[in-house]
Amino acid sequence: RVESAGNAAGMGALIALLNVPARAEIEAAVRRIEKIETAVEPKFQEYFVDAMAIPNKRDAFPRLFSVVTRPAGGPKSVGARRRRRKRAESAGGEP
Repeated sequence: RVESAGNAAGMGALIALLNVPARAEIEAAVRRIEKIETAVEPKFQEYFVDAMAIPNKRDAFPRLFSVVTRPAGGPKSVGARRRRRKRAESAGGEP
């Protein structure tokens, strides 16, 4: 089940400003969290883009479909893209 978090950053900021006990809890959590900067890893972008493909372009995950149902339609060719519709021009004739 997937639900939208909405403006989670704004809500967190509001809670931190208005709720003193929650602010203390947030500050304690921040001290425990280790930030990992993915942008400094040279191969991160490549791994990320490959992982966005379904199935993953880099790793076949051979046991995946023993756990989840394969989507109908079969695999698409690598590099296949959906076409985007052109935007309608405005009434003034400008894009």
